[in-house]
Amino acid sequence: MRLRLRMFEFEDLPWFPAVIRAGMMDYLRFMISTLGTYRPIAPLLAEGLARTGQNHILELGAGAGGGTETVLAALRTEGQPDITITLTDLYPQPAAWADIARRTHGAIGFESAAVNALAVPAELTGFRTIFSAFHHFPPQAAEAMLRDAVRAGTGMGVFEGAGKHWVELLLAWTVLPVAQLLLTPFFRPFRLSRLVFTYLVPLIPLCTIWDGTVSLLRMYSTDELLALAHRADAEGHFAWQAGKKRHWWGPQVTYLIGWPEKRKVARTL
Repeated sequence: MRLRLRMFEFEDLPWFPAVIRAGMMDYLRFMISTLGTYRPIAPLLAEGLARTGQNHILELGAGAGGGTETVLAALRTEGQPDITITLTDLYPQPAAWADIARRTHGAIGFESAAVNALAVPAELTGFRTIFSAFHHFPPQAAEAMLRDAVRAGTGMGVFEGAGKHWVELLLAWTVLPVAQLLLTPFFRPFRLSRLVFTYLVPLIPLCTIWDGTVSLLRMYSTDELLALAHRADAEGHFAWQAGKKRHWWGPQVTYLIGWPEKRKVARTL
């Protein structure tokens, strides 16, 4: 899919009700974690951590923390047994994050204050990542996020849980809404509001369908990701690579990853 449109997503709107946003994020977290969406990029991320000598990840735009536990487990199998992760977001979700912190015995923590991914406070250190959220940022803001990582001298990984294909749009309109209706009662932590706004007033599934569609249309291609990296790092302080990794059962993850090293930007598939 070469089409890329700049349309709004409900979860980006400041006035959008927090209870609906939380319900949408709970669904995304459940699906990404259950499907192991980001397992294929664990070797890439492990390499970035090794090259930068870090064992801590700072996750930007974490939403409800979807998939982070899967990434933690995958990194441990990649020779990173002491890895820790801090979740951050402009709209923090401490209730959801506290549940993750409990399940991981503190290996995944969180910053309860709002964190702007374009200007990360200096005291928040670690290899920066952003999962399923980079498409929310228009080119100028996306470039600013990468530039801030370069300026801080830390590594940066951008990961989108799709390959930007038309079949993914079809799934967003058909299979995934049905899955949401069937699985919502099993999401944890339990929220009565989630049931109300899924079944009685179905704002959560309707907004999820819209945002899922727009997310695919807003995604950057690998060439566009590298172009953003090149503009953000005009002096070539980082080594960058972009491409797609396929999950064993079919779906793809689109990625951009870079770490401090003076060499030419390269593209891998």
